[in-house]
Amino acid sequence: MPEMWNRGEGHDARFVDCFRDGDALVGRDGELAALRAAVSGHRLVTVTGAAGTGKSRLAQAAVTPPVDGPGRTVVRVRWHDGIPVGRRALTARVARELSAAGLPWDPAGPDPAGTSYTEPADPAGTAPSEPPRPVPVGEVLLLLDDVDPVHTECIGLVQTLLMTEPAVRVLVTARRPLGLGDEQVIRLGPLPVEPVPGQAGASPAAELLVSRARERGWSEEADPAAVARVCRLLEGVPLALELAAGRLAEWTVEELVAHLETGQCRLSDPAPLLLRHRTMRAAVGAVHALCEPAQRKVWRRLSVFAGPFTEAAAVFVCLGSDLAPHDVPPALTMLSATGVLQALGEAGAVRPPRYRMARAARDFGTERLAAAGERPVTRDRHAAHFRGVAAVAETLWNTGLQRQALETVQDEHDDLMALVHRSEEGTGHAETALEAMLHLWFWWAVHDHAREGSDRLRVLLPRLPADSPLLARGRWLAAWLSAAWDPRTAHHLLSLAWPAAVLSGDDALLGRIAHVHGTLAWQRQAPTAAAQYYRQAADTTPSGAPGGPSPAVSLAALAVVQAHHAPAAAALTARRALAQPDCANDAWATALAHYARAFADHRAGRTGRSRHRAGRALADLEARLDAPKARRALRLLLAALDLAATATGAPTPHPRPHVPVPRDGAQTPSATASLAQR
Repeated sequence: MPEMWNRGEGHDARFVDCFRDGDALVGRDGELAALRAAVSGHRLVTVTGAAGTGKSRLAQAAVTPPVDGPGRTVVRVRWHDGIPVGRRALTARVARELSAAGLPWDPAGPDPAGTSYTEPADPAGTAPSEPPRPVPVGEVLLLLDDVDPVHTECIGLVQTLLMTEPAVRVLVTARRPLGLGDEQVIRLGPLPVEPVPGQAGASPAAELLVSRARERGWSEEADPAAVARVCRLLEGVPLALELAAGRLAEWTVEELVAHLETGQCRLSDPAPLLLRHRTMRAAVGAVHALCEPAQRKVWRRLSVFAGPFTEAAAVFVCLGSDLAPHDVPPALTMLSATGVLQALGEAGAVRPPRYRMARAARDFGTERLAAAGERPVTRDRHAAHFRGVAAVAETLWNTGLQRQALETVQDEHDDLMALVHRSEEGTGHAETALEAMLHLWFWWAVHDHAREGSDRLRVLLPRLPADSPLLARGRWLAAWLSAAWDPRTAHHLLSLAWPAAVLSGDDALLGRIAHVHGTLAWQRQAPTAAAQYYRQAADTTPSGAPGGPSPAVSLAALAVVQAHHAPAAAALTARRALAQPDCANDAWATALAHYARAFADHRAGRTGRSRHRAGRALADLEARLDAPKARRALRLLLAALDLAATATGAPTPHPRPHVPVPRDGAQTPSATASLAQR
């Protein structure tokens, strides 16, 4: 119940005691110092933050005696759960508490509606009976704690107080600022989940989790890795960490991790200090209860996002017959203000802001989405949107904006992978997920995620209908990605994909199947067969065909094979690859072709020219694209050339940073050739 802090009695007395615990403000030294400075220098300060971040604890610690100044009196009004919210309820409570503290204050004017708020009776009889104490000469610090249920009234009340009572300063804790002119806002975020640079020991979140668990009798040896995993899953939210610490009495840390990975709304405390802190679901539900209907709809529909998202994506996914496009941006703003969403990026930046939903809020929204019966249609819209994102990324790749293509995939990676994961759960999005994976062939093959893509395809392909037109392309991609470590499976997948490609007349797919056969032949040390397959792939694949590597990549691989026995022919093939129409906009194909020319020069004995070509190719690649395999092949070739020059006593250029030195220079170019051919 709201009360004056100086009289901390009953339920609030326990609450105040916990503030005085030395561990109550783990990792908050900087915020505490900033808050004390703000309270000393300004008449209105608001501590904001999401549910469970410790706003009340920080505010209480900032005003706990000794206060800065001999004449300050602290009056605390706390708005507990369960108190009816009537007209001018907060105003009546503040007027009573200020009068009890010796500062009579009459709100400006009567209630416009002609009614006033009457406080409910105190059945427990906990109201103090002693007469009001006189206040020393000086100022009064009014702490309005947890005023979210009466936020609108609080704005007018504080403005009136500041105008009519010069001796009053106000400190407010709420999930969002009041928005008044001279307001100083201290934003409180979660505790850091990683160790603080320059400081030894665990992260502040881990320190809080372990200390609270020790207080409750937990005596096991803490595994730092498992504790860090718990803190990351809970995103450093202090309330969630304390609730999790209470569960360690019955669960091991590993069991706790398993429970948190499926949702954290079930975390509970049998004896909470506040009703809304009995579970994480109740804490987040208290925020949900104060939202407008449109904000609740946006909240539950946004829970389908697994990672950061844009405003445009939110509008597309949230649209429905009951929600217009113009309803979504204001809801995003309000949900960001209350801590449900986190706005990423700087305000006013050229790049539009992105939003990320807190883990507990996402778990709560998922439950509400299922209860509303909207999960299937919302997930359909989510799948359609990110299939389009994958298509846009491939278009960027094919038009020469390859760095932007990779950045697009990196930005949307969590939701693209969530689309694949949900299809594995049998949600009916298997074809949509496979189409997205096919658009992202360059991410799996070029950006060194081949094993991850292969594993996902092996789970996804059996879920497709037997007559799906995407099945053959999916099998080809799975074979290409797995050729390096599972050639038997790759051969089997190609044998299934080839008849479908022939029947459909898909020349691009036939050419790419031949490219994978060339890679498999090269791995089994059959250079003649590999050269034939690569030549067939280059001649069959149409120029500009989407969905896979261009003919220039097959020509570059052919040049590497030829370089072992015919360096002159390899140089001609590499120049032909560079002359392809698609090669100018394809930094990856260009790097592979330049690698083939440098390797041919090396095999022909032109070591200086080879080093020059490889160095220029590496510099150009690093300036245009992050392609780990192509970069690794060029660096290994340069290292082999430097090692050979050292062995013969020839002068070598200045050492290059981050170039791995191979164990045997004679075999290194052959080993790195397979990297180019992938």
